[in-house]
Amino acid sequence: MSISIRPFQPSTDTLKPFDCGKADLNGFLCETGTAAPNAAMYEREHLAKTYIVEDADTHIILAYFSLLYDKIERSIADPVIWNRLSRKIPNAKRRSSYPALKIGRLAVSKEAQHTGLGKDILNLIKGWFYRDPKAGCRYLTVDAYLDAEEFYSKCDFNPLVIPEPEDETILMFFDLMGIA
Repeated sequence: MSISIRPFQPSTDTLKPFDCGKADLNGFLCETGTAAPNAAMYEREHLAKTYIVEDADTHIILAYFSLLYDKIERSIADPVIWNRLSRKIPNAKRRSSYPALKIGRLAVSKEAQHTGLGKDILNLIKGWFYRDPKAGCRYLTVDAYLDAEEFYSKCDFNPLVIPEPEDETILMFFDLMGIA
């Protein structure tokens, strides 16, 4: 199977059903109205850029991901984690926030889960923003669902906060300088 990755084009894409097992992730890609956040709305408003990962032969959507700029801030980070993170930055360049790229959404269809596609997508994103950055970007961030924390940990993401019992997600980060 040959895979292609292309930008989502809300004005011309006719999206086939997509099911990753999470209704909100399915809806983000397939809905087009204004009642709930969705890829088409985010694209129109320049809030996030969504990419479609599909089988190049059948055009079946295997996955998608959305990217937007972000920052890591000292005020929201766990102090111990922030100190560990900051020590990697030269003293003269230490700040109260650092530029990042957020993975706003990453969803892999049920058919393509457990094939390594999610990890491949993360590696692609890491490479894009390490090798050819368009702006300063030291970190990748993601608000990982708690049931996806292990997946992101295996892909070298670390928690930036200690989640509260009522949290549904955990803020995690990856240092792009770790690629070198």
